[in-house]
Amino acid sequence: MINVMLATHGPLAEGLLESARMVYGELPHVFPVTLSDTKGISAFREEFATVLQRAAQDADGVLVLCDLQSGTPWNVACHHAFDSETTPPMAALGGVNFPMLLLSDDLQALADVEQAAAQLLEQGKEAVVRARLVETPQTDDF
Repeated sequence: MINVMLATHGPLAEGLLESARMVYGELPHVFPVTLSDTKGISAFREEFATVLQRAAQDADGVLVLCDLQSGTPWNVACHHAFDSETTPPMAALGGVNFPMLLLSDDLQALADVEQAAAQLLEQGKEAVVRARLVETPQTDDF
């Protein structure tokens, strides 16, 4: 089983999770952790470690979805992901988006966090699209 941590600046993690619940219901495999302007980096590191312990329970891997590459949530996630003592294995992705969070529900049955990260990265890229006018006339037929 793969569990997911959402690691973001400000209330983005809670907002994404709240929105995801509107679409998918409860997502017990998702654990938010946020860096706020009222607590420092040290407090965030401690909170991240605590949330990671909860996310790691009975999991084959933990996939951390960060809002931004090279920000504090990313740096802390990478510190844990590349530490040989971290168990279960971890992977970190930067640039989380709403479809990635929703699609993570389909990946929780996997046992390989690297495979889950690769699949979610590919699916997340495909979810970023630009609107275009439809060139062919639409009908009401399905």
